[in-house]
Amino acid sequence: MAVVGAGMAAARFAQQLAEHGADAEVTLYGGEPVGPYNRALVADVLTGLHRPADLALPTGEARVRTGNEVVALDVAGRTLRLADGSEEPYDELVLATGANPVLPPLRGLFGPRGGLRPGLHALRSLADCARIAADAATARRAVVIGGGVLGVSAARALAACGLPVEIVHQGPHLLERHLDEQAAAAVRDTLAGLGVTTYAGNRARALDGAELDGAELDGAGRVAGVRLASGYRLDADLVVLACGVRPRTGLAHGAGLPVRYGVQVDDTLACAPHTYALGDCAEHRGITHGLAAPAWEQADVLAARLSGADPGARFTGTRTLARLSAGPVQYAAFGEHAAGPGVDVLRLGDATRGTYKKLLLRGDRLLGGVLVGDLGTAGTLGRAWLDDRPAGPDPLSLLVAPPAYAVRQ
Repeated sequence: MAVVGAGMAAARFAQQLAEHGADAEVTLYGGEPVGPYNRALVADVLTGLHRPADLALPTGEARVRTGNEVVALDVAGRTLRLADGSEEPYDELVLATGANPVLPPLRGLFGPRGGLRPGLHALRSLADCARIAADAATARRAVVIGGGVLGVSAARALAACGLPVEIVHQGPHLLERHLDEQAAAAVRDTLAGLGVTTYAGNRARALDGAELDGAELDGAGRVAGVRLASGYRLDADLVVLACGVRPRTGLAHGAGLPVRYGVQVDDTLACAPHTYALGDCAEHRGITHGLAAPAWEQADVLAARLSGADPGARFTGTRTLARLSAGPVQYAAFGEHAAGPGVDVLRLGDATRGTYKKLLLRGDRLLGGVLVGDLGTAGTLGRAWLDDRPAGPDPLSLLVAPPAYAVRQ
């Protein structure tokens, strides 16, 4: 069995196959020079909280071939071709190719040799992290373009390195996919206390250091600043791009597999006979998740099916709790965060402590919630929402009571 990719989804799949006692030889083909690791914690390597080795993930009995990028697939002949020109046969194929960072349409993005210009980085891999850390050691100011989960994590990490940091975010407020405006304001204020300034509702237009209006602004070619669409200029000699990710579908497309935004799979996670996809590259019922929890759920389902432990296992979707714990920057969010007809909203805010909490309920059922700064009841609330359990006679207690007493069993 061949797994193309050696990331978090691939590692989980291989580990679950081993847990089920599957009688299969499994090989993971990874393009990176290291084995699978927890990509969600990469920003913490910048802060020194984790060493790269701490992020390693188990892979059961699978063979992991690092530095072996798969460049082509022959689905009919069940072979794959590696970058060194060699070919390998397989009986079952799992695509876990992950996603690539999105590069925004900025003037001056690339240097004269075609790569990102000096001082400009995406943050996706441990190698990216090492390059950013090397630049951060001598940088004076940093700008992060993108105010989603990765952007907030990167900004906090760079601030922990002692740099003044600015976030440029095109959305109306930070983390708008997960947080409402008040929750995002609490995160923004916490970041401000760490030395991070946020420019929400702003679009980066160009990078100084490129040739703009016929003038070479930085003869060395290194990033010197970020220009916003408003014309305002932010000085920076270190810029991190955190503008989201896009599923890696080139292999699947080249092999004639069904691709829309991601590799299209059904509830069995199949995209063709003997061919499956999971994780960031997979599109299921029109949705690509881009989060670890759904990828692991998909890996669990596929491992159960292919090992024979549960041949009827199916992935029908997921309900995911989004969570970030980056030092003092902490939030958890689940379900809906916009009120509608018949929905009750409970809020608690404490500006002095930097906390904000909100629950949405219809009757005694949780529809969604947001916690910022104090995640003491996040686990209990998340389980109550996932299990669709009653909120109990005093929903306000869910925001303030110890977890052991928060939800009526």
